[in-house]
Amino acid sequence: MDHLRQIHAFYIRKWLSIDHVVCSKMVAFCCAHDSGDMKYARKVFGEIPEPNVVLWNTMIRGYSRVGSPGKAVSLYLEMLRSNVKPDNYTFPFLFKGFKPETALAVGKGLHAHVWKFGFKSNEFVNRSLIHIYFMCREVHMACGIFDQSAKTDVLIWNMMISGLNKCKRFRESKKLFFEMEEKGIVPTVVTLVSSLSAFSELSDLDSGQRVHQYVKDCKVESTLILDNALMDMYACCGEIDSALEIFHGMKQRDVISWTSIIKGFISSAQMDSARTYFDNMPERDSVSWTAMIDGYAKENRFKDVLALFHEMLAENVKPDEFTIVSVLTACAHLGALELGEWVRTYIDKNSIKFDLYLANTLINMYFKCGEVEKGVLMFNCMPQRDKFTWTTVIVGLAVNGHGQEALDVYSQMLRSSEKPDDVTYVGVLCACTHTGMVEEGWKFFTTMKSQYGIEPNVTHYGCLVDLLGRAGRLNEALKVINNMPMKPNSVVWGALLAACRVQKDAEMAEMAANQLLRLEPTNGAVYVLLCNTYASCNKWENLCQLRRRMIDEGITKTPGCSVIEMNGFVHEFVGGDQSHLQPRGIHSTLNEVIEHLKKLAGYVPDTSEVSLDIREEDREKSVLGHSEKLAVAFGLMSSSPGVTIRIVKNLRMCIDCHRFAKLVSKVYERKLIVRDRTRFHHFTSGLCSCKDYW
Repeated sequence: MDHLRQIHAFYIRKWLSIDHVVCSKMVAFCCAHDSGDMKYARKVFGEIPEPNVVLWNTMIRGYSRVGSPGKAVSLYLEMLRSNVKPDNYTFPFLFKGFKPETALAVGKGLHAHVWKFGFKSNEFVNRSLIHIYFMCREVHMACGIFDQSAKTDVLIWNMMISGLNKCKRFRESKKLFFEMEEKGIVPTVVTLVSSLSAFSELSDLDSGQRVHQYVKDCKVESTLILDNALMDMYACCGEIDSALEIFHGMKQRDVISWTSIIKGFISSAQMDSARTYFDNMPERDSVSWTAMIDGYAKENRFKDVLALFHEMLAENVKPDEFTIVSVLTACAHLGALELGEWVRTYIDKNSIKFDLYLANTLINMYFKCGEVEKGVLMFNCMPQRDKFTWTTVIVGLAVNGHGQEALDVYSQMLRSSEKPDDVTYVGVLCACTHTGMVEEGWKFFTTMKSQYGIEPNVTHYGCLVDLLGRAGRLNEALKVINNMPMKPNSVVWGALLAACRVQKDAEMAEMAANQLLRLEPTNGAVYVLLCNTYASCNKWENLCQLRRRMIDEGITKTPGCSVIEMNGFVHEFVGGDQSHLQPRGIHSTLNEVIEHLKKLAGYVPDTSEVSLDIREEDREKSVLGHSEKLAVAFGLMSSSPGVTIRIVKNLRMCIDCHRFAKLVSKVYERKLIVRDRTRFHHFTSGLCSCKDYW
């Protein structure tokens, strides 16, 4: 560009005139090259007397190239005022610079000019129009232009198939591909790649194999991009062996090839094979890292999600919003608030796209970590909300024991004209349960269908049974189950069984347990809950008989497992665990805490839920080694005074651990948040948010 300016200045200093050809070449350089200057091009263009349509097109193309569609349109209108008519290149150059936010309004006006100047049958112009309408998601307009075209050019078919894919109209893409074959239009590599993309989304193996036949018959030459598309199609259709055959037969592979085969293993639930190929990749990009992280998240291997995320950051690979969603999901399930907070800071510092989906995920993380205040604060600061936002907050408040607040948000949701869905009503009914609002809960349940057309499903019936059982109305709860329009599942019977334990109704508990065992004969948790019910009702003979039955039938209890996050790392404990890096320190701390609680708060271990066929001393040892107690001890020894301890438990808390946590919160002046398999427990000053119902 500097050399161009020097030449121009030389001519000006020497009072030499620059002919039309030289000026045109100067304009063309400025408009076409990355180092060009459109301001300079406009200045030189203004010195040319009566520029022809080619030169006008060059300027229009230049403005489109640098992302100035407004200037391109202004110049086009100036061209018309100069009595220069457009040609078949003018409109494609104009359309090329348009962006979605302005394309539709301006594009429709220029579409009229296309007809006015006689280019409605020009396929080059039509391809540009189709591109504009697909950009604006105006599929019917794009299809209308295509239907009126001659359809003799494979490029316009490619444009249509690609555009339909971008608008997720994959069945229409498939139909076009077959129509193209019928008309004898020979596909290109681009055609096949776009069609394979549609077949992958549809999991249409037969159509994908039909495309593969083109390559096998040498009708289309195989390329790296085409091989990758074929491999992705087979992987999406669950044909991992066919995908592997292509992968190992490729003469050249790139990061997309490796990522495609990894995604194939992930979709086939072969995470270990996926990890092997991932570890052997010559190079990895953010997409391949995200694919593995997302795969672990879908398999509920949340500790692996966080471990791989740490590796990703160590490799200096920048995560995108999709990676962040998977990581925040893992933080939510593991209760890893510290890491979740770090991720939020990382989002702000690294300008990661913070869309509504990511915001909803972050709110969900806060609520699932028991950090209700921050979840509500973020919700209140959101400039935009959707149905998922409202539902996440309602459910989050409800399960954390803030029932009235959840119902207030529900009322606010209705005032905002956002229509609730079936998940919203799960939160609403759960809120009624936590606040003891039985009549209100009945009203919400009965008006779901009449007001919003939502047919109550088995989950809603489970919530209603839980609501009635918590209020001690067990006969009404059983009546609801008997009158359900669908067969009750284990969640419904489980809600009734849990209520029977609290209300100490052994007879109904036996009935509920028998129904549960018909559905899940090997579910040890059912036996344990029934045992606990017998213990609470002092039915020791029934308890002994049930214990013997468990032994005879080989029924075992699922091992208790508790997870706690400290300093950004997740630690896992199992009952009686000695595998932690600090076993002596943890058990020593736990013993000190137990002695402290016995002296200051009169703590006596409750062994009523432990098997009676072992010595009392061993029963006490068993209950004192529960995983959440180990996690609490680790939290106390690893954090400063006053810091909240957050634990996630895979099973329902036992009576003794629940009392232990209440006493720890009082004696050590710590807030404890425990999320077990049924609900959240917020322990503060010796009290629990569940009001001893769980």
